This record gives sequence, C-alpha cells and structure tokens, in this order.
Amino acid sequence: MSKTTGSLGNLINSAFGSLLKLFGVSKAPVTPPAPQPVSHPDSSTEPARIVTARVLLVIYDPVMDTVTGEKLSSKMNWQRVDALMTGFITDIATTSGGLARYQVVKRVELNEFPAKTDGFRYTPTSYMAVLRGGNPHTPSMADYQTLLTQLNILQQVNNREIDEVWLFAFPHAGFYESRMAGKGAFWCNSPAMENTSSCSRKFVIMGFSYERQVGEMLESFGHRSESILIKTFQKAPPGKNPYERFSRYDKQNPGQAEVGNIHFAPNSESDYDWNNPRLVSSHCDDWLNFPRLPGPARQVNADEWGNGNIRLHHKWWLRHLPKVSGRTGSVANNWWQYLIDPNLIDL
Repeated sequence: MSKTTGSLGNLINSAFGSLLKLFGVSKAPVTPPAPQPVSHPDSSTEPARIVTARVLLVIYDPVMDTVTGEKLSSKMNWQRVDALMTGFITDIATTSGGLARYQVVKRVELNEFPAKTDGFRYTPTSYMAVLRGGNPHTPSMADYQTLLTQLNILQQVNNREIDEVWLFAFPHAGFYESRMAGKGAFWCNSPAMENTSSCSRKFVIMGFSYERQVGEMLESFGHRSESILIKTFQKAPPGKNPYERFSRYDKQNPGQAEVGNIHFAPNSESDYDWNNPRLVSSHCDDWLNFPRLPGPARQVNADEWGNGNIRLHHKWWLRHLPKVSGRTGSVANNWWQYLIDPNLIDL
C-alpha cells in the first residue's frame, strides 16, 4: 500500500469510528488468532542444545547480634553458601555432560527474615525460640509477592537479565523447594505463582537451605525435574510416555524397573530407601543409550548409587537423564534443556 492510500484509509477508519461513537456504538475489538501449538519434526541429527541459566542469588542471613554483627549462619555454624553453590553447579554440569550450566550474575544479601503471607517477620529472639523447640509461626509460608516486588524480579526476567532465582535461607523460612512463575507457569513441586503473568517468560525460583548440604539441593532440583518432565511429555500417547518408563521402580512395576524417581531407586521399598541391598532386574542402562530402547536388563542394588548417600543417589539419577542429539516424538532427546529452561517445552 502506498503512503497516500494508507493515509486515506486511516482517515476513513477514523471517521467511521467517530460515527459509531456518535450513535453510541462501540467498535468491536479485533481478537487476535489463538496461537497454534508448536510441533517439531523428529530428527536424529538435531544437536543437543547447551542451555545456560543466569541466576539471581538471594541470601537471607540476618544479623543476630547487633553488637558483634554475628549472622545466623555463623551463629548456628551452618554451611557456607558459596561452597554449597560451587558443589551444586559442578554436579549439574557433570551429570548433564556439560549441557546444563548455571551462571550467578547477581547477588543480593539481605539482613532480614522474610515476610510471611500475613506480614509477620521473625526477630532474632523469636526465631531462636523456635529453634529451641517453640512453635513456628503460622501461616508458615513466605510472601513471594513481597520478594518479587522488593527486588523487581519480574522485570529482570522480562529483560533477560536473569533466568532463574535461587533463595538461600534457613529452617522455617517458608520457601518451597521450587516454584514456577511467569506467563504459563505450571506446577513445579508446588503451585504456580499467581499474579505473575505480566512476565512473558516462565522461570523457576529455587528455595535452598544453608542448614543442609548439596545432596538436599540436588533433591530439590530432582523434584523440579520430575514436575517439568511430566509436563514435557503430557502429550505422549498412552503407554508411550518416555518419562513414565524412565521413572519405573520395582515396587510399583514388578520386574520392570528402570531408573526410578528421586525418592525411589529401582529397588526401593519405601521413600528414601537408597541403601537397600536387594537385587532387582533393571533397564537403567537403557537411558545411557537413549533413544535406543530396550537393551538388556541387569541386576542392580544400592551399590550402584552410593549405598544410601543422598548426593550420590541423586547424581546417579540425574546422570541417567537423556542428553543426546536428536528429537523423538517432537521432544528433544536432550531432556536437560527443558529442566533448565521450561520455556522450551511445547505446551
């Protein structure tokens, strides 16, 4: 269309709009077409994508003694956040074969107790009373909205300054192990955050504790992974869901164990039963050769995953997640890309 013709069209539209208003008629809004689902063709050559997430690190470590300046982590002789981060980032890079990478780009240290959903905040005195056996405050959950506003997190994610948030706190701080926010957020081992759709990108907020160890950080990440993989394969036809197959364990699927889930190793008989010497038949090795399934089964027990060590079990589990080139059933054969960036999932 020429510039002259376009101007004439604008004048006609403007005049028509004025007449509609004169007679009290509103011009009907134009409804954009609904987005069509994305489907990627299967491939054996599509490269395995390397995904790097930029992290905003937030550390709640309140001063407990204003005279000495001693902080909570020091007073309780809990873990050093930097050591925990280094171990966790290294484990993720190693178990993903270098395809999942974290980079801490911003760090905020807060000398405060996080606000609860009713506005309550512990003081050094009231918090220590809880650690000595007193009743924790209820409601127990932290107010995520206050945190998002305080640190302008939604805008930072929108601007692609950060991709993820890590919260380091302490027992009774009130944070979920993981929580997803942003437009299209879904269950991520906790309810999706409401009132965050102004952020155009989904992102995960991890809740870590410096009272615990790297093994517990991997547990939180493992549950996040379970939620994201369930969502990733939600369109799979019945009986052909790769993640459902991956997560089989003998108690639930006798004689058909594969890798299991974060709580149940292939031979576990109860939650956290990672030190069970019972031998079971498992196809766990298949997932190191994905998508070539099935291969031969073999007998496995806790000797495979560290004989009860939480960190070693979780590293074993994570190491079996597929991380190869290609695409099967429209899903990348490198599952790690979805765990680090849920925006890559075809919903």
